[in-house]
Amino acid sequence: MVELESIVKNIKKKDFLPIYFFHGEEPYFIDAAVKVLENEVLTEDEKAFNQTVVYGKDTTYEEVLSLARQYPMMGDRQMIIVKEAQDLQMTDKANEALTAYAENPVPSTVLVFAHKHKKADAKRKSVKKIKDGGMLFYSESIRDYKIAAFIKQRCEAFGIKTAPNIPNLLAEYLGTDLSRIDNELSKLQLALKNGETLDGTLVERHIGISKDFNVFELQRALGTKNMAVALRIVHYMGKNPKTNPLPMILANLYSFFSNLIVYHSLRGEPDSVISSTMGVPPFALKDYAAAARFFPLKYATRVISLLRDADLKNKGLGANQLPEGEILLELVYKILNIDKMAVKL
Repeated sequence: MVELESIVKNIKKKDFLPIYFFHGEEPYFIDAAVKVLENEVLTEDEKAFNQTVVYGKDTTYEEVLSLARQYPMMGDRQMIIVKEAQDLQMTDKANEALTAYAENPVPSTVLVFAHKHKKADAKRKSVKKIKDGGMLFYSESIRDYKIAAFIKQRCEAFGIKTAPNIPNLLAEYLGTDLSRIDNELSKLQLALKNGETLDGTLVERHIGISKDFNVFELQRALGTKNMAVALRIVHYMGKNPKTNPLPMILANLYSFFSNLIVYHSLRGEPDSVISSTMGVPPFALKDYAAAARFFPLKYATRVISLLRDADLKNKGLGANQLPEGEILLELVYKILNIDKMAVKL
């Protein structure tokens, strides 16, 4: 398999393959690769005659291959793009037809399949043939702990200079939707002045994420049992539920304390082993080391129970339906006093 960067590099060198079959769970990279092909294979004038875009639900493999076997009009090359290719029906007949085409593709055609949200069936003869020809490209989802690095990379691509902790802050709040991340960074690029560094104040102004009152800072305050800071953050979040939805906060805290349990089980191992097993960057281990002093294994495990209880309350299971802010306040108070409540749990 070839990395996206290598594919893009070859495309920009006009070194085109006869077939590009992009597949996998992460649509962002598939869309990015298809966009590069759209920009590089044909000129704007050529596209009117020689670029055809079809959608999987509206066509068949046989129809797509029939288009691919045609010759370009008033040009040297044509491009056929099949978007939402996962909706194409892969019958036995279609499998044989695609295999035959992959064995002998038309040199003047660039055939592109954008097969999103799932892998292509590797057992199919056609998929094997495309893979053997170096024309199958897998788009893998980015693991959560790599999102901050992705954001940092995209900021560099957009020409956005950032303060040190900004990629982590954005990762906590924007989640794993890479297209959303790109859209937000695009807005920031337009909003920032020349030479301006993206810091917490600008993030709060343009995206609505507070540099001081966010789940990343709450996590840190809880990990060090800083009651004053934790309660101040919770008060702010309770007043701003739209930008601080409780399910998102609970998910992040669950991830942190689950990792803390793993951290306890790996004590004594090299940092490289711990960070790799936990799926977090090495610099994040200092937060877990600090939290481990305040939350030994038995308390970290009990926090998980508290988080589950809070989630059930938020879903309306219980005697009274409390506002999100009150559920969060109660949860944080219990976490901060977990050692005193141990007998009651």
